[in-house]
Parts: sequence; structure tokens; C-alpha cells
Amino acid sequence: MNVSAVVVNYNAGDHLRDCVRSLRADGVGDVVVADNASRDRSLDGLDSDVVVVHTGANLGFGTGANRGAARAAATSDALLICNPDLVVEPGSVKSLAAALERDPGLGLVAPRIENTDGTTYPSPRIFPGLFDAVGHAFVGFFKPDNRFTRRYRMLGVDRSQASASVDWVSGSCFLVRRSAWEQLGGFDESYFMYAEDVDLCWRAHRAGWRVGFEPEARVVHVQGVSANQHPYRMILEHHRSLLRFAVRTTKGTERVLLPVVALGLGVRVAVAWAQRALLTRRAR
Repeated sequence: MNVSAVVVNYNAGDHLRDCVRSLRADGVGDVVVADNASRDRSLDGLDSDVVVVHTGANLGFGTGANRGAARAAATSDALLICNPDLVVEPGSVKSLAAALERDPGLGLVAPRIENTDGTTYPSPRIFPGLFDAVGHAFVGFFKPDNRFTRRYRMLGVDRSQASASVDWVSGSCFLVRRSAWEQLGGFDESYFMYAEDVDLCWRAHRAGWRVGFEPEARVVHVQGVSANQHPYRMILEHHRSLLRFAVRTTKGTERVLLPVVALGLGVRVAVAWAQRALLTRRAR
């Protein structure tokens, strides 16, 4: 299986070069960097055969990924979509590709994502119902290890076992079958940041594809190198995306609760901004 990598970059500095080097070391010959108007010279030092797509502005992750995917080699059977602040461990791309080759119904598959401290990031998750979503959103502020969050993040699931039947996986790194990507039209560009991965997986399921998790593949993710440059905007965009996904997917009588959901998300934005401001002051 031929794999092209698409890395969406925004002022990721040395992390981008480390990411590209890890992709090369793991055998990915075609690497496309979609650059969202970086100003930090993070593109300096990239190999000349790395395809750089200048988007012209900070278009967000999903749109950047779509622009990069459009320039991937036509011979690629699959696209590895990833953030710039991660390193792919040896053998990971091969493991992901093998998962797609074994299962023709698998549309996309994600690796095990580890934080820099060695802990595991909860990439595979469920589509939460309204009750779990509200519980995770508000109880999680004060008690991160609550039952709503544990269910939503599938924290009781053995992460050492491969699965081809999860609801969705983090968009920070996943391998998607080229035919599935093209059928779905890539990411929905109405999402600037966040929830574009949830939406993609939701549409994949509706189109008859399954979403998988392959722990034999492993990446180490720094987390937030680009997003932390504009923290207050990212908090707002996160909640906008959550509301957009709720509007798209909520059906039946639950739709009458959408104004309440919108109000609740607005309150949560204010709380998150205040929390961020407090942490910033304490860090000074």
C-alpha cells in the first residue's frame, strides 16, 4: 500500500522538521506540508522533495489538510493525516497500512497516541449522547475522572488491543483509505478547528465505512504547539465546532434542546476563558 503523508503546519518550529524526519525514517516517500501562513520559519530546512502547499492564510486544520491531500501523489492508496508536533515511531505506518489491507471495510485507522510524559492520549472515543456530552463538558471542569468522561473517552477499554469498531478517533494522526477520503470529500471545511475529526468519522460510518484503532502503531504527540498560540480563540472555535456538530447530528425531539445546548456552550466558553486567564496569571 502506497502512503502519502499530509502534515498541517502553523508555526510549529522545529517540531515540523522532527515530524517530517520521523515520517521519512518510517518509509514515507511522499510528504506534503500544508502551511497555514506560518511566520516562524518552520519551513526552513525541509528537504527539497517535501511538497509545500502554501494556503495563504490560517485556514484551520481541516481546510489545510484538504489542500495538502489534493497535492498528494496520485499513486497513493492511503493518506496519513497528521499534526506537525508529533513523531512517528518506527514501523507505525506499516502497521496502520496493514490494518487497512486486512480489512476492506475499514475506512480509516488511528495509532496509539502517547504524550511526551509516556501517558496514553485517549484517541478512540464514542459519539456521546446528549446526557454524556453535558456531563463531560461541565463535570469535567471540576472532576476530570468522572463517569461521563470515562465513558466518552472509553477509558475502561484495553488500549493494547486493536479494534475496527470504534466511533471516532483523534484527527491528530490517522491513516485513511484514499477511496474513503475522496468519497467523503475530506474534512468539512466549515469547522475551523476541532470536531472536524468527529464529523469525518460520523460521515464515514454513515457511508458504510468502519473506523479502527491499531495500538501496534505509535506516535508521540507534544499537543497544542499551534493551538496554544491563540488560546482564547481556540477555546471559542472548539465550542463553535461542538455546536455545529450537535446541530448536524441531533435528531428528533432532542433538537428542541439545541438552544439550551448553545447557551450551555456559551457559559462553558466564559468559564474556560476565566480558567485560562487564572492559569496564565499564576504562571507569571
